[in-house]
Amino acid sequence: MLNTLLLVLATLASSDDPAVREVICAETNFSRAAERKDKQAFLELVDADARFVTGSVARGREEIALAWAGVFEPDGPQMRWRPRVVEVTADGMLAISRGPYRVRRHGDDGEVIESWGHYISTWRRDAEGEWRIVFDTSGDVGITPSEADIAALEAEPECAK
Repeated sequence: MLNTLLLVLATLASSDDPAVREVICAETNFSRAAERKDKQAFLELVDADARFVTGSVARGREEIALAWAGVFEPDGPQMRWRPRVVEVTADGMLAISRGPYRVRRHGDDGEVIESWGHYISTWRRDAEGEWRIVFDTSGDVGITPSEADIAALEAEPECAK
């Protein structure tokens, strides 16, 4: 497990493309906002025209805020995700980030229920040069995480928080 964690960290850290590093940090900070239940910080990373696709489509920050409202409740589910793959277009304006996510929530009898999956996020650089998420979806719900998924989720890229 330690070797896998080191490999994930080395792979993400080895990118000498500043845009890739920026997207890694944007994605990590996006997750950290959800982890802290900081709705404002979360929404600041969402493009005004974003689309989040789960069972339905949430369009724009307002609908996304409503769709994700439970995550920001004190007793809401705990979510965490980290990128395993980040690719940026040659012009540095679009990027895709993919990796594992974990959701922990309490069942009716108080037990912790944990579920895993993979997400895919599409990022766009705005006019101010900031990365904003424009598309987000997840899949593979209910997977058994691989060692690499667990290592990626434990990774803590060095990013401004």
